[in-house]
Amino acid sequence: MKTDIKNLDLNLLKALDALLDERSVTRAAERLSLTQPAVSGMLTRLRECFNDPLFSRAQRGMVPTLRALELAAPVKQILSEAEALLQPRAFDPAQAQMTVTLAATDYALKAVIAPLIARLRPLAPGIRVAVVPVEEARLPGQLERGDVALALVTPETVAPDLHARDLYDEEYVCMMRADHPDAARSLTLDRFCALEHVLVSHSGQAFQGATDVALAALGRRRQVVAAVNSFLMLPEMLRISDLVAVTPRRLAAGTAGMAIMPPPLPIPGFTKTLAWHERSHRDPGQRWLRAQIYALFDYQATQILPKCSPLS
Repeated sequence: MKTDIKNLDLNLLKALDALLDERSVTRAAERLSLTQPAVSGMLTRLRECFNDPLFSRAQRGMVPTLRALELAAPVKQILSEAEALLQPRAFDPAQAQMTVTLAATDYALKAVIAPLIARLRPLAPGIRVAVVPVEEARLPGQLERGDVALALVTPETVAPDLHARDLYDEEYVCMMRADHPDAARSLTLDRFCALEHVLVSHSGQAFQGATDVALAALGRRRQVVAAVNSFLMLPEMLRISDLVAVTPRRLAAGTAGMAIMPPPLPIPGFTKTLAWHERSHRDPGQRWLRAQIYALFDYQATQILPKCSPLS
Protein backbone atom coordinates (compact mmCIF):
# COMPACT_ATOMS: atom_id res chain seq x y z
CA MET A 1 0.00 0.00 0.00
CA LYS A 2 1.36 3.38 -1.01
CA THR A 3 1.56 5.98 1.76
CA ASP A 4 0.06 9.41 1.10
CA ILE A 5 2.53 12.15 2.08
CA LYS A 6 -0.45 14.29 3.16
CA ASN A 7 -0.90 11.99 6.17
CA LEU A 8 2.65 12.57 7.40
CA ASP A 9 3.78 15.78 9.11
CA LEU A 10 6.87 16.95 10.96
CA ASN A 11 5.29 16.34 14.35
CA LEU A 12 4.94 12.64 13.52
CA LEU A 13 8.57 12.53 12.38
CA LYS A 14 9.67 14.24 15.60
CA ALA A 15 7.75 11.61 17.55
CA LEU A 16 9.40 8.81 15.55
CA ASP A 17 12.82 10.33 16.14
CA ALA A 18 12.16 10.54 19.89
CA LEU A 19 10.85 6.97 20.03
CA LEU A 20 13.91 5.68 18.17
CA ASP A 21 16.22 7.48 20.59
CA GLU A 22 14.35 6.73 23.81
CA ARG A 23 12.86 3.28 23.01
CA SER A 24 10.04 4.20 25.39
CA VAL A 25 6.69 5.93 24.89
CA THR A 26 6.94 7.43 28.39
CA ARG A 27 10.41 8.91 27.89
CA ALA A 28 9.56 10.08 24.36
CA ALA A 29 6.47 11.87 25.74
CA GLU A 30 8.61 13.62 28.37
CA ARG A 31 11.13 14.70 25.73
CA LEU A 32 8.40 16.08 23.49
CA SER A 33 6.48 17.68 26.40
CA LEU A 34 3.41 15.64 25.43
CA THR A 35 1.20 13.18 27.29
CA GLN A 36 1.80 9.45 27.00
CA PRO A 37 -1.59 8.85 25.29
CA ALA A 38 -0.75 11.55 22.73
CA VAL A 39 2.52 9.85 21.80
CA SER A 40 0.80 6.46 21.69
CA GLY A 41 -1.71 7.92 19.25
CA MET A 42 1.12 9.31 17.12
CA LEU A 43 2.79 5.90 17.05
CA THR A 44 -0.46 4.40 15.77
CA ARG A 45 -0.53 6.94 12.96
CA LEU A 46 3.14 6.29 12.16
CA ARG A 47 2.43 2.55 11.86
CA GLU A 48 -0.37 3.31 9.43
CA CYS A 49 1.77 5.72 7.39
CA PHE A 50 4.70 3.29 7.04
CA ASN A 51 2.59 0.11 7.00
CA ASP A 52 4.94 -1.37 9.58
CA PRO A 53 4.68 -1.94 13.35
CA LEU A 54 7.96 0.01 13.78
CA PHE A 55 8.36 -1.12 17.40
CA SER A 56 7.61 -4.25 19.38
CA ARG A 57 7.35 -4.53 23.14
CA ALA A 58 10.30 -5.97 25.04
CA GLN A 59 11.17 -6.56 28.68
CA ARG A 60 12.97 -3.21 28.79
CA GLY A 61 11.15 -0.76 26.58
CA MET A 62 10.59 -1.20 22.86
CA VAL A 63 12.63 -2.79 20.11
CA PRO A 64 12.62 -1.06 16.67
CA THR A 65 11.88 -3.11 13.59
CA LEU A 66 14.30 -3.22 10.67
CA ARG A 67 12.08 -0.71 8.87
CA ALA A 68 12.27 1.68 11.84
CA LEU A 69 16.06 1.37 11.92
CA GLU A 70 16.18 2.18 8.19
CA LEU A 71 14.17 5.33 8.87
CA ALA A 72 16.34 6.59 11.74
CA ALA A 73 19.03 8.42 9.73
CA PRO A 74 16.72 9.91 7.04
CA VAL A 75 14.30 11.18 9.70
CA LYS A 76 17.09 12.93 11.61
CA GLN A 77 18.31 14.53 8.36
CA ILE A 78 14.82 15.75 7.44
CA LEU A 79 14.30 17.25 10.90
CA SER A 80 17.73 18.89 10.81
CA GLU A 81 17.06 20.43 7.39
CA ALA A 82 13.62 21.62 8.50
CA GLU A 83 15.17 23.23 11.56
CA ALA A 84 17.74 24.96 9.36
CA LEU A 85 14.95 26.43 7.23
CA LEU A 86 13.60 28.20 10.31
CA GLN A 87 16.95 29.69 11.33
CA PRO A 88 18.35 32.91 9.81
CA ARG A 89 21.06 32.17 7.28
CA ALA A 90 24.45 33.03 8.72
CA PHE A 91 26.31 35.64 6.70
CA ASP A 92 30.09 35.85 6.69
CA PRO A 93 31.15 38.87 4.61
CA ALA A 94 34.72 37.61 4.34
CA GLN A 95 33.50 34.39 2.66
CA ALA A 96 30.50 35.78 0.78
CA GLN A 97 30.34 35.37 -2.99
CA MET A 98 27.58 37.55 -4.44
CA THR A 99 26.81 40.28 -6.95
CA VAL A 100 24.75 43.25 -5.81
CA THR A 101 23.06 45.53 -8.33
CA LEU A 102 22.45 49.14 -7.35
CA ALA A 103 20.56 51.81 -9.27
CA ALA A 104 22.31 55.17 -9.03
CA THR A 105 22.82 58.47 -10.81
CA ASP A 106 26.30 59.52 -11.89
CA TYR A 107 26.34 61.88 -8.90
CA ALA A 108 25.71 58.93 -6.56
CA LEU A 109 28.53 57.03 -8.25
CA LYS A 110 31.00 59.45 -6.69
CA ALA A 111 29.13 60.34 -3.52
CA VAL A 112 28.08 56.81 -2.48
CA ILE A 113 29.21 53.99 -4.76
CA ALA A 114 32.92 54.82 -4.91
CA PRO A 115 33.35 55.03 -1.10
CA LEU A 116 31.18 51.91 -0.69
CA ILE A 117 33.39 49.84 -3.00
CA ALA A 118 36.49 51.08 -1.17
CA ARG A 119 34.90 49.99 2.12
CA LEU A 120 33.85 46.57 0.81
CA ARG A 121 37.16 45.43 -0.68
CA PRO A 122 38.94 44.58 2.62
CA LEU A 123 35.76 43.42 4.37
CA ALA A 124 34.07 41.37 1.65
CA PRO A 125 36.37 40.78 -1.34
CA GLY A 126 33.88 38.33 -2.88
CA ILE A 127 31.08 40.89 -3.20
CA ARG A 128 30.82 42.44 -6.65
CA VAL A 129 28.92 45.66 -7.24
CA ALA A 130 27.04 46.34 -10.47
CA VAL A 131 25.58 49.80 -11.09
CA VAL A 132 22.71 50.59 -13.44
CA PRO A 133 21.10 53.98 -14.17
CA VAL A 134 18.08 55.11 -12.17
CA GLU A 135 15.00 54.86 -14.38
CA GLU A 136 12.11 56.03 -12.22
CA ALA A 137 9.39 54.37 -14.31
CA ARG A 138 11.13 50.97 -14.28
CA LEU A 139 12.61 51.05 -10.80
CA PRO A 140 9.64 49.63 -8.80
CA GLY A 141 9.47 46.61 -11.09
CA GLN A 142 13.25 46.12 -11.01
CA LEU A 143 13.23 46.11 -7.21
CA GLU A 144 10.22 43.77 -7.05
CA ARG A 145 11.83 41.25 -9.40
CA GLY A 146 15.21 41.49 -7.73
CA ASP A 147 16.92 42.90 -10.84
CA VAL A 148 18.01 45.78 -8.58
CA ALA A 149 18.74 45.25 -4.89
CA LEU A 150 19.22 48.86 -3.77
CA ALA A 151 18.39 52.24 -5.26
CA LEU A 152 19.97 55.60 -4.46
CA VAL A 153 17.20 58.11 -5.01
CA THR A 154 15.51 61.12 -3.39
CA PRO A 155 12.67 60.76 -0.86
CA GLU A 156 9.98 62.15 -3.13
CA THR A 157 10.62 59.40 -5.72
CA VAL A 158 10.36 56.47 -3.27
CA ALA A 159 7.22 54.37 -3.86
CA PRO A 160 5.03 53.88 -0.74
CA ASP A 161 5.54 50.11 -0.68
CA LEU A 162 9.35 50.32 -0.52
CA HIS A 163 11.60 50.41 2.51
CA ALA A 164 13.83 53.48 2.65
CA ARG A 165 16.35 55.29 4.81
CA ASP A 166 17.72 58.79 4.32
CA LEU A 167 21.51 58.81 4.12
CA TYR A 168 22.40 62.50 4.17
CA ASP A 169 21.33 66.00 3.19
CA GLU A 170 23.22 67.59 0.33
CA GLU A 171 23.82 71.27 -0.37
CA TYR A 172 24.91 73.16 -3.45
CA VAL A 173 28.16 75.06 -3.96
CA CYS A 174 29.56 77.12 -6.79
CA MET A 175 32.54 75.58 -8.61
CA MET A 176 35.01 77.05 -11.10
CA ARG A 177 38.59 76.38 -12.10
CA ALA A 178 41.15 77.47 -9.51
CA ASP A 179 42.69 80.11 -11.79
CA HIS A 180 39.33 81.52 -12.90
CA PRO A 181 39.32 85.37 -12.89
CA ASP A 182 36.64 85.31 -10.17
CA ALA A 183 38.13 82.54 -8.05
CA ALA A 184 39.99 84.85 -5.68
CA ARG A 185 37.18 87.26 -4.88
CA SER A 186 33.84 87.15 -3.19
CA LEU A 187 31.07 86.15 -5.53
CA THR A 188 28.27 88.73 -5.48
CA LEU A 189 24.80 88.06 -6.82
CA ASP A 190 25.33 90.51 -9.67
CA ARG A 191 28.58 88.85 -10.70
CA PHE A 192 27.04 85.38 -10.30
CA CYS A 193 24.24 86.31 -12.72
CA ALA A 194 26.68 87.86 -15.17
CA LEU A 195 28.91 84.78 -15.40
CA GLU A 196 28.27 82.05 -17.95
CA HIS A 197 26.99 78.82 -16.37
CA VAL A 198 26.84 75.15 -17.23
CA LEU A 199 24.23 72.98 -15.52
CA VAL A 200 23.35 69.32 -15.38
CA SER A 201 20.14 68.15 -17.03
CA HIS A 202 19.48 64.44 -17.34
CA SER A 203 18.01 65.07 -20.76
CA GLY A 204 20.88 67.37 -21.66
CA GLN A 205 18.36 69.89 -23.03
CA ALA A 206 16.79 71.68 -20.02
CA PHE A 207 18.42 75.00 -19.20
CA GLN A 208 16.79 75.56 -15.83
CA GLY A 209 17.31 73.93 -12.44
CA ALA A 210 16.99 74.56 -8.70
CA THR A 211 19.32 77.56 -8.97
CA ASP A 212 17.10 79.23 -11.56
CA VAL A 213 14.00 78.70 -9.43
CA ALA A 214 15.78 80.35 -6.48
CA LEU A 215 16.91 83.25 -8.69
CA ALA A 216 13.42 83.74 -10.13
CA ALA A 217 12.08 84.16 -6.58
CA LEU A 218 14.44 87.17 -6.33
CA GLY A 219 13.49 88.46 -9.77
CA ARG A 220 16.90 87.54 -11.18
CA ARG A 221 18.26 85.33 -13.96
CA ARG A 222 21.63 83.83 -14.80
CA GLN A 223 23.25 83.00 -18.13
CA VAL A 224 23.10 79.24 -18.75
CA VAL A 225 25.04 78.55 -21.93
CA ALA A 226 25.44 74.77 -21.68
CA ALA A 227 23.47 71.82 -20.34
CA VAL A 228 25.11 68.40 -19.95
CA ASN A 229 23.61 65.09 -18.83
CA SER A 230 26.38 64.09 -16.42
CA PHE A 231 27.72 65.66 -13.24
CA LEU A 232 31.03 63.94 -13.90
CA MET A 233 31.55 66.01 -17.07
CA LEU A 234 31.50 69.30 -15.18
CA PRO A 235 35.11 69.44 -13.94
CA GLU A 236 36.49 68.84 -17.43
CA MET A 237 34.30 71.57 -18.90
CA LEU A 238 35.24 74.03 -16.17
CA ARG A 239 38.98 73.35 -16.49
CA ILE A 240 39.07 74.50 -20.11
CA SER A 241 36.75 77.50 -19.87
CA ASP A 242 35.57 80.41 -17.75
CA LEU A 243 32.24 78.66 -17.15
CA VAL A 244 30.98 78.17 -13.60
CA ALA A 245 28.63 75.54 -12.21
CA VAL A 246 26.38 75.11 -9.21
CA THR A 247 26.94 71.54 -8.09
CA PRO A 248 26.39 69.28 -5.04
CA ARG A 249 29.11 69.75 -2.43
CA ARG A 250 30.01 66.06 -2.29
CA LEU A 251 30.64 66.07 -6.01
CA ALA A 252 32.84 69.15 -5.82
CA ALA A 253 34.80 68.06 -2.74
CA GLY A 254 38.28 66.82 -3.58
CA THR A 255 38.07 67.74 -7.26
CA ALA A 256 41.59 68.80 -8.22
CA GLY A 257 42.17 72.23 -9.71
CA MET A 258 38.78 73.61 -8.68
CA ALA A 259 37.78 76.60 -6.54
CA ILE A 260 34.68 76.01 -4.44
CA MET A 261 32.64 78.77 -2.84
CA PRO A 262 29.14 79.29 -1.49
CA PRO A 263 26.58 80.63 -3.97
CA PRO A 264 25.43 84.22 -3.28
CA LEU A 265 21.84 83.12 -2.64
CA PRO A 266 20.15 80.26 -0.79
CA ILE A 267 19.54 77.27 -3.05
CA PRO A 268 17.50 74.38 -1.61
CA GLY A 269 19.52 71.17 -1.48
CA PHE A 270 18.26 67.61 -1.57
CA THR A 271 18.31 64.40 0.46
CA LYS A 272 19.90 61.19 -0.78
CA THR A 273 17.88 58.12 0.18
CA LEU A 274 18.53 54.39 0.03
CA ALA A 275 15.49 52.33 -1.04
CA TRP A 276 14.88 48.58 -1.26
CA HIS A 277 12.05 46.07 -1.61
CA GLU A 278 10.45 43.85 1.02
CA ARG A 279 11.84 40.78 -0.79
CA SER A 280 15.38 41.61 0.40
CA HIS A 281 14.47 43.38 3.64
CA ARG A 282 15.38 40.48 5.95
CA ASP A 283 18.13 38.84 3.91
CA PRO A 284 21.29 38.72 6.11
CA GLY A 285 23.63 39.65 3.26
CA GLN A 286 21.49 42.57 2.15
CA ARG A 287 21.10 43.78 5.75
CA TRP A 288 24.88 43.70 6.19
CA LEU A 289 25.40 45.61 2.94
CA ARG A 290 22.88 48.29 3.91
CA ALA A 291 24.65 48.65 7.26
CA GLN A 292 27.93 49.34 5.43
CA ILE A 293 26.26 52.13 3.47
CA TYR A 294 24.74 53.61 6.64
CA ALA A 295 28.14 53.48 8.32
CA LEU A 296 29.72 55.57 5.57
CA PHE A 297 27.43 58.47 6.32
CA ASP A 298 27.01 57.95 10.05
CA TYR A 299 30.75 58.54 10.20
CA GLN A 300 30.62 61.52 7.89
CA ALA A 301 27.84 63.04 9.97
CA THR A 302 30.31 63.32 12.86
CA GLN A 303 32.84 65.16 10.73
CA ILE A 304 32.77 68.86 9.87
CA LEU A 305 32.87 69.39 6.13
CA PRO A 306 35.36 72.08 5.16
CA LYS A 307 33.83 75.51 4.69
CA CYS A 308 33.73 76.93 1.19
CA SER A 309 36.43 79.43 0.38
CA PRO A 310 37.63 80.96 -2.87
CA LEU A 311 40.71 78.75 -2.95
CA SER A 312 39.27 75.58 -1.40
